Amino acid sequence: MSKILIAMALESESQGLLETTGIPILYTGVGKINATYALTRRLAEYACAGVPMPHVVNFGSAGSRTLSRGSVVACRRFVQRDMDVTALGFGLGVTPFDDTPSVLEFPVTTQELPLYTCSSGDSFETGTSLSGAADVIDMEAYALAKVCWAFEAPFSCVKFITDGANETASTDWIENVPAAAVHFERLCRAFFGGDACTRA
Repeated sequence: MSKILIAMALESESQGLLETTGIPILYTGVGKINATYALTRRLAEYACAGVPMPHVVNFGSAGSRTLSRGSVVACRRFVQRDMDVTALGFGLGVTPFDDTPSVLEFPVTTQELPLYTCSSGDSFETGTSLSGAADVIDMEAYALAKVCWAFEAPFSCVKFITDGANETASTDWIENVPAAAVHFERLCRAFFGGDACTRA
């Protein structure tokens, strides 16, 4: 079983390039539920086999109201932008009666990239209210981070900013995803090349 596991929402975000690295890729599907389900099943296989957890690396596209399109950033802090139980007195992003921290933090593993907080939610943002959103906006990272937190698995996250989370986000995303795949393939080889796929 590989020591590195790449987790991505869609095959289109890889464009077939990351497959050439030889590192296993888990395509989770879009959104927090799909991401949670897919990664939980995969990490449970490691647990059942009695081998160490892999280093889970989330490569993915993201929107941002503050960062330029084409930016490549690392995220080490993760929040849920659409968990809102403020009517019952809980803070925005806080899941009621949950022992998991509402802000998940992981050690920095990609020193070469600027660091940001990623806010995840089950919506593709196109200019609506972004209450509670961070600089980097996606749909899966918090869920992946939470699964890794629960399994005590190392987690890294690199995002390519494809759009401005605004009224042109859908067309910008389609246009920029191929460029994201090129960057992900290069970074994968730079950060996790060599013996990255040595069996655990």
